[in-house]
Amino acid sequence: MKLGSTTFLKLAVFLLGIPALILYGVGLPYLIKNPANPDYGHILYPIVIVIFISTVPYIAALVQAFKLLSYIDQNIAFSERSVKALKNIKYCAVTIVGLYVIGLPFIFMVAELDDAPGLGVIGMLLIFAPLVIAVFAAVLQKLLQEAIHIKSENDLTV
Repeated sequence: MKLGSTTFLKLAVFLLGIPALILYGVGLPYLIKNPANPDYGHILYPIVIVIFISTVPYIAALVQAFKLLSYIDQNIAFSERSVKALKNIKYCAVTIVGLYVIGLPFIFMVAELDDAPGLGVIGMLLIFAPLVIAVFAAVLQKLLQEAIHIKSENDLTV
């Protein structure tokens, strides 16, 4: 694979991490101290805590994606390290899904109090996106394991 395409993807992974780090370091602490509507503060705190905790597996998944792109650059994409990176991405995505499932009732409570049904849809999308990533990583992990198995059989044949 050409170096340019993985460089672009590495840059994209890096740029996806910057807003998360800013949110983690600046945005969420500010939101905890200054809720938009103080009447909903008791409901917003669990949501903010879930988002705060979910930033850690998100950054971990981005680091694993960066490692996977580095393995592609080094021509060792078909290795156990790549399978492990995909497995870690899958676990991070499942962790994020679990955290957002815990926070979803609070999002529905805010949506009901604020009469904002779109907020509930956004809450469900926050669960659906990492779930798709987890399933995709699991499929790629299985596919890569099969490719490594076939490659090792071919190496033994020759």
